[in-house]
Amino acid sequence: MSRMARATGGAALRDRRYEGRLRHAPRVSRRRALSLLLTPYSSRLTAGLAVIVSAFAVLNAPAAIAANGYPTRPIRFIVPFPPGGGNDIVGRIVAIKLGERLGQQIVVDNRGGAGGTIGTDLAAKAAPDGYTMLINNISLAVNATLVPQLPYDTLKDLAPVSLIGRQPNLLVVHPGVAARSVQELLAMARAKPGEVIYGSGGIGTASHLATELLKLMTHVELVHVPYKGLGPALTDLMGGRLQLVISTLASALPHVKVGKMRPLAVTTAMRSPFFPELPTMSEAGVTGYDFSTWYALVVPRGTPNDIVRRLNTELAQVLQSAFVKEQFAAQGLEPTPSTPAQLAAHLKSEVAKWGKVVRASGAKPE
Repeated sequence: MSRMARATGGAALRDRRYEGRLRHAPRVSRRRALSLLLTPYSSRLTAGLAVIVSAFAVLNAPAAIAANGYPTRPIRFIVPFPPGGGNDIVGRIVAIKLGERLGQQIVVDNRGGAGGTIGTDLAAKAAPDGYTMLINNISLAVNATLVPQLPYDTLKDLAPVSLIGRQPNLLVVHPGVAARSVQELLAMARAKPGEVIYGSGGIGTASHLATELLKLMTHVELVHVPYKGLGPALTDLMGGRLQLVISTLASALPHVKVGKMRPLAVTTAMRSPFFPELPTMSEAGVTGYDFSTWYALVVPRGTPNDIVRRLNTELAQVLQSAFVKEQFAAQGLEPTPSTPAQLAAHLKSEVAKWGKVVRASGAKPE
């Protein structure tokens, strides 16, 4: 075989090998591929290497660059509590509209157990790619102190996206209780130490710690009876076996409307639009008392900033929609969008606040 034939055959073999590599390389435009095939082999080799290096760079670029096309597949939305509770209801309302704005299905994944820590741990350890989100409530801050050897760091392993909403709570008493104000109730507790009984949804729940905060700030003695959920506690309050409960507005409202329990104050720093005539705890004499059941959206730490900003922007629009405002109002919930930095500051403050209450109450997880 002549030298020319060997050279031609060798070039043809190299061409076939190169074309094979091109078929398996990341997709390039037809025009680009054609121009490569029409250039001399040495030039094609240089250009081909450039394409491969460029493709490799794209595949390994920071995820922030890839966020421009986010999302391209369904998103998992972890709810760390069983179906039917407040966290689940709020999460599903948000998931519907957020999925519409992102143009992708958001799949609600209920991972209840251990007071919300199982689902939260699952989210904290998920890939930080924007395809796992977590909605959680005040328990996120409480569990940082309440649960020994927590399998994640609340402030380090989760990236804040935005607050979602706040739900005022009501201090309600049985209609037969003589006290007509918070101060009269506290006076009654001081006059009869160990005789004023309050109920809660269980050790470490919001209703429990909200009342322990009241005890801590007023130095009164109240006897605690924990229940397996807020519903049974409210049932016993209406039956006269308890004197008071600090309840979510949504749970207490139906019973308040028919006179089966009487509200004395809202627990938030500002009056509630749902009960504008009812004083706040501060106005009722417990200066500085502020408690609400809040909900927030977080993602695994390390999720690209571009994706966090996108989620924050879209969620803010979702919370302003008529659909969400209507659904939230039915739950006694006020939309409260925030920046990621504002949520980070809120979480830090809440962890410190409830850490003091948990330690003072001696609460242990059930």
